[in-house]
Amino acid sequence: MIVAGLGCRTGVSEAQVLAAIRAALGAHRIEAIDLEALAVPEQKTDEPAIHQAAQTLKLVVLVIGQGELQTAGERTLTRSERSLDATGAPSASEAAALAAIGPRGKLLGPRVAVGPVTCALASNGVLP
Repeated sequence: MIVAGLGCRTGVSEAQVLAAIRAALGAHRIEAIDLEALAVPEQKTDEPAIHQAAQTLKLVVLVIGQGELQTAGERTLTRSERSLDATGAPSASEAAALAAIGPRGKLLGPRVAVGPVTCALASNGVLP
């Protein structure tokens, strides 16, 4: 299972979200069909572009609560003060992906930033 964790600034477009997802997939040579879900911090629940991208990719959006995000934040690879201030996690996208995958999941690498959107991929080692 592979989950794409997302972080973004308010007001991003669907195209920007999709570009970040595609960049992360390309960086790890993963096909979009292998993605099972998008994961976002609860602060981004109302971000329309994330839900539009999920519809385009035919994926569900998993909303990660503050406590789960902070716990998973201990396993992130990168650190952003902006993310830490906004979400309590050093990397919102990495922590969201890790929290969605579970405690045995691993990041495939550090987050990929494309403009105002970051995307991190995490896997539990089981591919569809």
